[in-house]
Amino acid sequence: MRKIEPLLAILLAGAMIAAAIAAPWLRFVLTIALAKGIAVMGILLLLRAGQVSFGHALYIAFGAYTVAFLAPRFGDAMILLPLAAVGAGALGLVIGLFVTRYRQIFFGMLNLAMSMVFYSLLEKLYAITKGSDGIRVEIMPVAGQALDRITYEWTIFGIALGLAFVLGLLLRLYLASPMGEALAGIKTRETRLEFMGVPARGVLLSAYVMSAVLGGIGGALIAMTSRHVTPLLAYWTSSGELVFIAILGGAGGVLGPFLGAAGYELVRVYAAASFADAWQMILGAVLLLVILFAPGGLWGMAARAIGGRGR
Repeated sequence: MRKIEPLLAILLAGAMIAAAIAAPWLRFVLTIALAKGIAVMGILLLLRAGQVSFGHALYIAFGAYTVAFLAPRFGDAMILLPLAAVGAGALGLVIGLFVTRYRQIFFGMLNLAMSMVFYSLLEKLYAITKGSDGIRVEIMPVAGQALDRITYEWTIFGIALGLAFVLGLLLRLYLASPMGEALAGIKTRETRLEFMGVPARGVLLSAYVMSAVLGGIGGALIAMTSRHVTPLLAYWTSSGELVFIAILGGAGGVLGPFLGAAGYELVRVYAAASFADAWQMILGAVLLLVILFAPGGLWGMAARAIGGRGR
């Protein structure tokens, strides 16, 4: 399955581009899906260690607000993206030094608590964050080039797609490396890792920081695409979306987060348009069906469809 994963990635990217051309309004939806897919890759890293973060929207919100705060001063997407990534990584390091001491439900709930503290600060510090009204992000230059709205949207879509490819490749290489294998060992035999001289907490901390960086990048792309950031980005329901997408897409490969994100966003858009008062129920039904009949997620379904085995 690993051998054809790059081919499937190319096919998925081609399908997204074709959909964005055929239906221009989907360009926004698919860019958001790519941004969330990048963030969910961070959830995938933690799942490999048997840990689930119920507060990872913290890093999406941090990346988004980094763009919103710094855009008037720096005003270039190619500068703001690295700043959001580095800032989220630094925050992830500080929080990770504390939360990686814990496992299972304690790990998940501590992340949730951190996220809700950040959400409360964004809500209450109105003079700085504009509270629940949020901050508007204007169309910004990209690599020094001023763009009109349509060109800007296509450019951000292309950047998101390119980052998805590059970061997905790097994550794939990481998971196949000794560090990635040690990460999987935390889930099954953490004590044995320690006996072998591998610091399990250090391995988990490095993965946690990487997941924070991915969340920051995803949040920056969301801010540049939606051009409006609010505290709801850090709310617990946003973290729940990331876990939902991770389960829907499947943790068997790096394509899982993007399959899950695209499926989630498309189902939500069409369900909300057709059943405005019941779209949450439809999303819940979809997740329930995936858990019952396709526990490997959309990635697992794709693996079975081509006769392979997602790993």
